[in-house]
Amino acid sequence: MKRALLTIVTLLSLGLPAIAQDDDLFGNTGSTTSPEGFFITMNANFDVPAGDMADRFGISYRFGPSVLYKTKSNWLIGVKWDFISGANIREDSLLINLAKDGGILNQQGVRTNVNVYERGYVVGVQAGKMFPVFKKNSAGSLFALTTLGFVQHKIKIFDREKSIWSIRDEYNKGYDRLSNGIMVEEFAGYNYFSKKGYFSFYIGLNISAGFTAGRREFLYDVMRPDDKGRLDILYGVRGGIHIPIFKRKSEEFYFK
Repeated sequence: MKRALLTIVTLLSLGLPAIAQDDDLFGNTGSTTSPEGFFITMNANFDVPAGDMADRFGISYRFGPSVLYKTKSNWLIGVKWDFISGANIREDSLLINLAKDGGILNQQGVRTNVNVYERGYVVGVQAGKMFPVFKKNSAGSLFALTTLGFVQHKIKIFDREKSIWSIRDEYNKGYDRLSNGIMVEEFAGYNYFSKKGYFSFYIGLNISAGFTAGRREFLYDVMRPDDKGRLDILYGVRGGIHIPIFKRKSEEFYFK
């Protein structure tokens, strides 16, 4: 799966510059309306889980880059990568076999602190369109994006003192609940470009559905395999800043 997604990203990265060789790229015709070009974007997401995700994790955050190519007719295509981070773990059976009197015991039978976090990532290809629905020559637009990609998440177990041998190295895999699979995400929001084209920002709502499964052969704390299918849903608020790369940045940016 990872190799297939890497191939898709590589093909896109090779293909988009080839498209960019057109003489009309970035508004080279002299038009001041809706130039085409690339957006390099930094994104941030606030997510509320539902489905199987809500049984394991609480509120989480995503952040990461994306690259989008916009045509003159306002179509978008690109790739993105998100890092998932959270600190609210709801897996109540986690490390239950090592717990005693409300704490985790190390090899000497002494209670010690163990921190747990949510970690993961999303990588995908995106396609969508901007919809100019405001007054003529407006620099603002509604836009929608669909992402098809791969999502992976797990519980990161952090033993600060490195005193619990049963959760170190390979043994850690028997507790981390690694899960991954195909993800589909829908986004709708508002985008604004400065009329000189030097910056852009956007904000909107999205919903993600991950069709995942557990990937560990055996969980030590609950004594069973972890291979069940999952439906991991995230409702989110997403925003970001675009850095547009147009050939004529001095031209004012308008949507047709």
